Amino acid sequence: MTPALKTVIYPVKDLGAAKTLYSTLLGVAPSMDEVYYVHFDAAHQEIGLDPNGHRKGMTGPVGYWHVEDIKDSVAQLLAAGATELQTVSDQGGGKLIASVADADGNVIGLIQEP
Repeated sequence: MTPALKTVIYPVKDLGAAKTLYSTLLGVAPSMDEVYYVHFDAAHQEIGLDPNGHRKGMTGPVGYWHVEDIKDSVAQLLAAGATELQTVSDQGGGKLIASVADADGNVIGLIQEP
């Protein structure tokens, strides 16, 4: 499977206001609406709103590449000079995420679906 960039997560301070704005922009209601995360599926993209993102160090939106083997992908990126930001973690249901930074500090998110 070739990696595909299909998820973008935005750190937000006011989840309610952000949910209203992105519902309007995307023209759909959230597919997941929790106090800790709001998720939209729109135009073959996954858009997330994370009210804890700023506390996690997110300074802006992070694109997440969907990969087949996240541990192998992280290892290859670290060997290529990336710096690990978030170790591989299970987000529930076997969905794994991780993030690294390139030499310029750009964040690269990775997701492995169950």
